[in-house]
Amino acid sequence: MYPSTVRLLNILVPIKRCVDYAVKIRVNPQQTGIDLNVKHSMNPFDEIAVEEAVRIRERMKEKVSSIKVVTIGPPKSAETLRTALAMGADSAIHVELPESAPSPEPLGVAKALQAVIAREKEKGGVDLVIMGKQAIDDDAGQTGQILAGLLDWPQATFASKVDVDEANGVVNVAGEIDGGSQVLKCKLPLVVTTDLRLNEPRYASLPNIMKAKKKPIEKLSPADLRVDLTPRLETLKITEPPKRVGGGKARCVSNVDELIAKLKDAGLVTS
Repeated sequence: MYPSTVRLLNILVPIKRCVDYAVKIRVNPQQTGIDLNVKHSMNPFDEIAVEEAVRIRERMKEKVSSIKVVTIGPPKSAETLRTALAMGADSAIHVELPESAPSPEPLGVAKALQAVIAREKEKGGVDLVIMGKQAIDDDAGQTGQILAGLLDWPQATFASKVDVDEANGVVNVAGEIDGGSQVLKCKLPLVVTTDLRLNEPRYASLPNIMKAKKKPIEKLSPADLRVDLTPRLETLKITEPPKRVGGGKARCVSNVDELIAKLKDAGLVTS
């Protein structure tokens, strides 16, 4: 059942804690994944989603009732939630996983978000989900689309502009396509995934960082949501690509026959 278009908007922003984009990725000694003992931060596309939710509130003022962020991850993911709260979100939900638990796959994440949205019906429901189009660690780019399918909601992906028309209960979402751009007119409730061109996220000010420490974070477990986040795929082994070997020094050749002879010696031509 669609929420009423006359009441205030409730926005949900799923975010993810990832290895920082500036860190050089290395395979761990066990070759079971990447080395995680490095700096982490919020997935950049999710930062854009949080920023857009805050900007929608700034444009619509009191017509936005709440902005809530949600993450699925180990205890340290709470730091990522605090960053989103400092940017302007009101409250957060942390679906906490053990530190040693494998990262959930897009289908599991989408089912968990579906369960979170179902729980939120008691608190006014969710009208708009804004999330990054992909995470920079796995680059799957599937969670938003799967979530929209599970909820049977409209979806607008790779958004470069979001314009909410609350009076008519619709959202106009612009996005780039091959050879141009398109604008989708979608009814609420809606799932939107963000592209890089949508906005430039703000830096949280010190006063807002201090205020974020007092904002509520609700802790849940997968069991509370009745979802199984066990990965369906098994990673057998991860290895780094072979190191590039430098080419030989270039030397001019005197004629075509000499050039062909050198190409044959290098195995680049067969006849």
